[in-house]
Amino acid sequence: MRQALFILTLSIFAVPLVAAERQTLYEAALERAIIQFETARPRLPATVFGVDVETYHDALTLQRFSSRHWGGPVTVAPIIRAEATGSCGRYAAFVHLPPAEGAVQLVLCPQFFRPGSEALRVLTLLHEMVHVVAGADECRAMAFTALVEKQAMGRFTPADAYWRANDCEGSGFFLP
Repeated sequence: MRQALFILTLSIFAVPLVAAERQTLYEAALERAIIQFETARPRLPATVFGVDVETYHDALTLQRFSSRHWGGPVTVAPIIRAEATGSCGRYAAFVHLPPAEGAVQLVLCPQFFRPGSEALRVLTLLHEMVHVVAGADECRAMAFTALVEKQAMGRFTPADAYWRANDCEGSGFFLP
């Protein structure tokens, strides 16, 4: 009985620790994404692939922006999901578009928090912010993200399979 009570008590207190740990991982990834973007920013024109760079900057760094694309002020509302169900069964993160009541929900899935996936977290945040600012086009998001990586680090994450899977070859967007 005492062991069962101990396990129950441990499980009650472990849940908030997991949520707090995930929040910390999200914040660390966001900080690294901001640093990477700020490193690339001086080398980017005002608009790239239809993404307004200043608007993107505000969405990424302030989690709020004024959107010509969405027609007004928008905030970014991160939501951390504990279960890999629905879209979280397929993605590390996704956004609900269009914004509802002036907010875009950035949903972070269990895959986002896997140990050893620090680079994936940064790449995912850079990618999802393109959707937040400029809409659902996967090719635009990948092209912009790859360009930011290239300008910041001199290389970008190979995306050939992703590029082909989304039929980006004829999209008008391109990888660096």
